[in-house]
Amino acid sequence: MNILLWHVHGSWTTSFVQGKHRYLVPVNAERDAWGRGRARTFDWPETVEELPLDQIKDIDVAIAQRPEELDLIPPHVPVIYVEHNTPKGDVPNSRHPLADRDDVLIAHVTHFNELFWDCGGTRTTVIEHGIVEPKARWSGELERLAIVTNEPVRRQRVTGTDLFPKFAAVAPLDVFGMGVAGLEGVTAHDDPPQHLMHTEVAKRRAYLHLCRWTSLGLSLIEAMQMGMPVIALATTEAIAAVPPDAGVLSTRVDTLVDAAQWLIDEPDAAARLGERARQVALARYGLDRFLADWDRLLEEETCASR
Repeated sequence: MNILLWHVHGSWTTSFVQGKHRYLVPVNAERDAWGRGRARTFDWPETVEELPLDQIKDIDVAIAQRPEELDLIPPHVPVIYVEHNTPKGDVPNSRHPLADRDDVLIAHVTHFNELFWDCGGTRTTVIEHGIVEPKARWSGELERLAIVTNEPVRRQRVTGTDLFPKFAAVAPLDVFGMGVAGLEGVTAHDDPPQHLMHTEVAKRRAYLHLCRWTSLGLSLIEAMQMGMPVIALATTEAIAAVPPDAGVLSTRVDTLVDAAQWLIDEPDAAARLGERARQVALARYGLDRFLADWDRLLEEETCASR
């Protein structure tokens, strides 16, 4: 199939474009939010082609990720809207911007999202994440803690930035991602290439997932597949992704701080949790299952539109 999609979420798209299709990604001279084109810090196959939007033809199906994209998609092209985000505003009464439409299917990335978004009469489904297995493997050789997040300076409580100092008091804290420059009391690694980031993260003793309100960070799944023990807030989908024998989850921050100290002091315990985390994440969030789910959905939607 020829699939139109914008480069919005680099990590998710990296998995999505590993399939058997032709992926047409809009690009413009500015490489801004509406024309980023091919990724520069992720490894995408040659089947991903960047073209100006007005040169993209013969589209079989469109993947939309922002409401504004719907007006840019040619008429009569079937549309699947991927909802990456938890609802904002009047939770749990948040109405989805595409609620009560009959011309689109909303594909949520977690069951939590499907539960909390009010989509009205719009058809919905859930396709859980799947990722390209990282090449790096956990060693935990550094008595440091790792976080991967985007824009923690701007997003603050959403990303749990206010909690960072509590964990930095236990061990040095390394924060990787976009928009991390300017953080105080931690070592910031601003927007490194994905494979280099994986290599460095895997050297840290444990992975911290401190987002209060997020669907399910792909970096959390990546850390688990690398064999890292996880310390996470027991919020949104994390409680379904991380079983008790793969990490420590709690809504009590003091419990998580104590867990961080425990794993710093007990590398053997960290190794046991990390091995279980890897087993679970490979089984549930493998790339083959993810692509098979998407192939089935794409086939269903294109056949229904003929």
